[in-house]
Amino acid sequence: MAASVLYLQPLPGHHRQVFRPRPRPRPVQCAAERQELFSRISPVYDNLNDVLSLGQHRVWKRMAVSWSGAKEGDCVLDLCCGSGDLAFLLSEKIGLSGKVIGFDFSKEQLSVASSRQHISSKACYENIKWLEGNALHLPFSDCYFDAITIGYGLRNVVDFHKAMEEVYRVLKPGSKASILDFNKSTDTFSALIQGWMIDNVVVPVATVYGLATEYKYLKSSIEEFLTGKELEKLALEAGFSSAKHYEIAGGLMGILVATR
Repeated sequence: MAASVLYLQPLPGHHRQVFRPRPRPRPVQCAAERQELFSRISPVYDNLNDVLSLGQHRVWKRMAVSWSGAKEGDCVLDLCCGSGDLAFLLSEKIGLSGKVIGFDFSKEQLSVASSRQHISSKACYENIKWLEGNALHLPFSDCYFDAITIGYGLRNVVDFHKAMEEVYRVLKPGSKASILDFNKSTDTFSALIQGWMIDNVVVPVATVYGLATEYKYLKSSIEEFLTGKELEKLALEAGFSSAKHYEIAGGLMGILVATR
């Protein structure tokens, strides 16, 4: 579809001016593009998270892990694990007798996670295994995991419904999935604050790291994401027996807790 163009009739002695609307940033469209994006930001991803959230992302991630219901000896999955923050927290929850699988589509992010694992002195981290793959086609049998977490990952898959169906399939009956992400607020003021922070804090800070283009996608990805009520509906449609979305961090973030 051609871009709209507005022509204004010039005053005598002036040239006609052409005004073109400023194009919106093109959202990341396919899995390959998203995979490439997260591979590019992997070297500074953890530092940026600390800077942009003033360290608060660690609190939100602990909440997500706690609400997953993971316990000593469990077999758990951290889906879209990135550099491994939630996987490491899960490992501490389930102990040496448990098993954690960190699963992601970015080889570079998994490399960072593996490096963090190897330089750590915590014995429980030895129970973590990193796997590269597609969240829409999980290589696990039905009813395999005791708990599943997703941190800032569901928003970035190309098919929310398929991803949720896969989470449901590999989760044991009665177990929980805990999904942390940006909250798409239905409150106009909260949405404006969130948008302002992305434009005036997140992107400028990312610019310092040479990643302005990579982080500009964030705003459109939230706009294309689901509200809390829509996430609850998505989980129920996938087969979960119950689902509740909790707004945290003043409504900027949210955690969906779904029980199979």
